[in-house]
Amino acid sequence: MATVYTDDLQKLFIEFMITDSELFVRTRNIISPTYFSKKYFDTVEMLIDHADKYKTLPTIDQVKAKCEIDLTPVPNLDEAQKDWFLDEFETFCRHKALEKAIIESADLLERSEYGTVEDKIKQAVRIGLTKDLGIDYFEDPRARLMRLKDSNGQVSTGWKSLDKKLYGGFNRGELNIFAGSSGAGKSLFLQNIAMNFLELGQNVIYFTFELSEELSAMRVDSMTTGVPTNEIFKKIDEVELAVKLKRQKQGGSFQIKYMPSGSNTNDIRSYVKEFTIQKGVAPDVVLVDYLDLMFPVNKKISPTDMFIKDKFVSEELRNFAVEQQIVLVTASQLNRGAIEEVEYDQSHIAGGISKINTADNLIGIFTSRAMRERGRYQIQLIKTRSSGGVGSKIDLAFDVDKLRITDLDEDDEGVNIMPASGESIAQTLTKRTSTVTNKTPASAVAEKTEMAKGLRDLLKAQSQQFED
Repeated sequence: MATVYTDDLQKLFIEFMITDSELFVRTRNIISPTYFSKKYFDTVEMLIDHADKYKTLPTIDQVKAKCEIDLTPVPNLDEAQKDWFLDEFETFCRHKALEKAIIESADLLERSEYGTVEDKIKQAVRIGLTKDLGIDYFEDPRARLMRLKDSNGQVSTGWKSLDKKLYGGFNRGELNIFAGSSGAGKSLFLQNIAMNFLELGQNVIYFTFELSEELSAMRVDSMTTGVPTNEIFKKIDEVELAVKLKRQKQGGSFQIKYMPSGSNTNDIRSYVKEFTIQKGVAPDVVLVDYLDLMFPVNKKISPTDMFIKDKFVSEELRNFAVEQQIVLVTASQLNRGAIEEVEYDQSHIAGGISKINTADNLIGIFTSRAMRERGRYQIQLIKTRSSGGVGSKIDLAFDVDKLRITDLDEDDEGVNIMPASGESIAQTLTKRTSTVTNKTPASAVAEKTEMAKGLRDLLKAQSQQFED
């Protein structure tokens, strides 16, 4: 039989809290005056305000004087009665929150804001007392470590060099941001990591906020087949066959969805739910291209107020990653101060500290058109929660025809294509050419020739970076 929350029962709840203030403390995270009838709204509001201001509950006399409500302490209050109160009050708050959410959803449904309705309902259902106390660090460390080992929460990035710095890869429930300046190839980078995840058997959804679904897919065609984008239409049969064969080999799925600029996390959440229902599979990885083009849910914010906007969007995306237990990867813009830098830090992120605080991993992209033509990308770990690699730079190989970013060959590892922080191009060249002094004349000439070519490429790359 369903409980009817009469005024008498609501009064009894208040009397339990007045009798034992610890009960109020334990329920503080879920209590709200709006859950109570009009008769007791002011009384509950007084309890909350008084406790917040004076760190104690008001007396029965104080409640009577201010709210004209007669309360009676609960006699012989024991542990069994306290347990009854906690169970009943938790259910009361959850039911009232759900009732409130349903009423508020009527107007939202008329405006077809289904994502917001779903979010309100979920929040109401999740209302509950804090009963899970987390992990007792000293109790059974072996079991704790084995649970972590067997959780399969970590997903490789597909680049061994990056995995090594991240102690294995990205974790589910994390927000990972790749930051780059305009023209740095942020979309291309996200498309590449999407391919990496797919090749590892993950189910991937890629949201594009700029390029159309078809153009994004055509880039992936080049990555899949090795056919340059300017030749794809000439080799449609070859591309079609290669894509179909790849599908047979891959264990995961890959969905590309265009979202208009200004979409929010609820739009993504609704799509993911529909995808899961129709496809019968939940995504492992969601890529958002990119964060700066999104708006927060139910927040009226000026498009120019980047700090506030990005703060809410970042938090919502991370909460979504935790909620769905997925790996979430997105991109963000660097500010103008980063254009002439050879090393990034947190001050170079557009929108500032809001995104930085929320992100689990923040990775800068160093590149230019000239660098990509030479077959290189470079990334730098700006922030990580799970490794000590902050500041580390990683060189990656780039195939300009296939548009594919991969780990460097072992012979190429350690060859830096950018000057170190605070180092001039001339100093970089001096370090590189100093190794030829002990060579044979012929080999020395050949290496000097190569170094001269390297200098020209380096200068070109630097110049192009400023242009981009």
